Amino acid sequence: MDGNVIVVGVDGSAGSAAALRWALSEAKVSGREVVAVRAWTFDPTADLESASTRSWREIEKRYRQQLEQAVADALAGVEPVPVRAETVEGAPGPALVRRSQNAAMLVVGSHGHGRLLRLLVGSVSAYCLKDSRCPVVVVPVRTAEERGPVPEADEAGTYQPGPLL
Repeated sequence: MDGNVIVVGVDGSAGSAAALRWALSEAKVSGREVVAVRAWTFDPTADLESASTRSWREIEKRYRQQLEQAVADALAGVEPVPVRAETVEGAPGPALVRRSQNAAMLVVGSHGHGRLLRLLVGSVSAYCLKDSRCPVVVVPVRTAEERGPVPEADEAGTYQPGPLL
């Protein structure tokens, strides 16, 4: 059953939003299910406020809510496809590779940070390309940038379409 899913990494960035939209589009065409995965770690040194005021469960709940909102945003205005949202504790690269071990494919966004390969695709994308057992699709960050602004509603409350990309 897992071989019929598309796993996509979602971290709240524009690149991951583009990756999620791409995965949803691919799932519609291929008849697969999307598993949107938000990997996270509890690092008190990186987030002192959360560490001192929130429990591990509250932090995980915050990540789950962010993931569910990202999925809802990506599904807005498109034909629905089956989607599951999962949070996984752990570093993003290893967590996504583990979760996608038997998947049809793994989809990630490119952040474009780091050296060499990471300079082009991002460190998580580079890790997934190197260690994944399934095909990996890296959606370039420019895909997110090309999406453009969300059209504004007119006075009647209807949306005016923007230019086609």
